[in-house]
Amino acid sequence: MSENHRNPLPTVDIIIEVAAGGVILIERKNIPNGWALPGGFVDYGESLEAAAVREAKEETSLEIQLIEQFYTYSDPSRDPRKHTISTVYIATAQGIPQGADDAKRAKIFTKGQLPNPIVFDHPRILSDYFVYKATGRRPKP
Repeated sequence: MSENHRNPLPTVDIIIEVAAGGVILIERKNIPNGWALPGGFVDYGESLEAAAVREAKEETSLEIQLIEQFYTYSDPSRDPRKHTISTVYIATAQGIPQGADDAKRAKIFTKGQLPNPIVFDHPRILSDYFVYKATGRRPKP
């Protein structure tokens, strides 16, 4: 008897902090359209950290320095395309972001000036991040 197994796909998202006090979001070229944190799928044989550095470079044209692993988000409905599990990193970068790969644009935004719409569960991730930066409290399951 053969069983078909379906597993969630591992992804990474990166909150890239810049000296100006904002974070970098990308405007997606693909569905779902809108703004998102830079990130994407982890390749087979690739570590989460390597995937985060690669995805950030592909989508923002910037070299990043990972600071810390922030939290892992696993709600099955977080991505309307398929079930994913995202490990989110906080990183820093210098320079002007340039959208590339599957990002139309990459721009710096502050907490009070976030674009609309922000897709996936990224509004929750950003909200959790801003709470963490203000209070030191990490999200709870």
